[in-house]
Amino acid sequence: MSDRRPEPARVGVVGAGADGAVVDAVSAGGVPASAIESAVGSVLAGEFEAVAYPLLTVEGHAVEDPPHALFDLALVAGEPARISEYTVRSAGDRIATLRADGVVVATPAGSTGYARAASGPIVAPGTGVVAVVPVSPFATEADHWVLPDDGVGLRVERDETPVRLVADGREVGSADPGRDLAISTRRHLTIAVVDESAGFFG
Repeated sequence: MSDRRPEPARVGVVGAGADGAVVDAVSAGGVPASAIESAVGSVLAGEFEAVAYPLLTVEGHAVEDPPHALFDLALVAGEPARISEYTVRSAGDRIATLRADGVVVATPAGSTGYARAASGPIVAPGTGVVAVVPVSPFATEADHWVLPDDGVGLRVERDETPVRLVADGREVGSADPGRDLAISTRRHLTIAVVDESAGFFG
């Protein structure tokens, strides 16, 4: 029996401020702060669409409770001016091994934020894919990938510098060299999208 089911809670996302997370929040069906009063009225009146957004889950690292991310998960070198080596897999197949400051896996909601700033593609909601993007790669013309959102794997290949695991901009653990991290989208967050919500592509 599959546990790929929407969460029962419906969440309204409000943007406030000007950082990258807010850009993501508004792109994910969020409401600008200037429209919050009207948006709340729409929700109370039942005038909204419930849209399920995938949550990234990562397993295989040294944290008992797997973290979830609405926007992105990233492996990032823990020391300034240091790089590491990462392998990217999809459904068990090796896609690439690369040297970089880090690598980010972004949902459609997150593909307009950190991943986009790292020259990654914007991927549309409902497509069942994620964007996988190197962060400051050593190669000058590094690839990025659009992969199915289930079965993405990451691994740190070298013990050169500590590597942090970051979920939606928050450090949630570390990644040990040689240990496979499995990323999936078995859970969803249901967001109430109203007329005041920003369109995904602006």
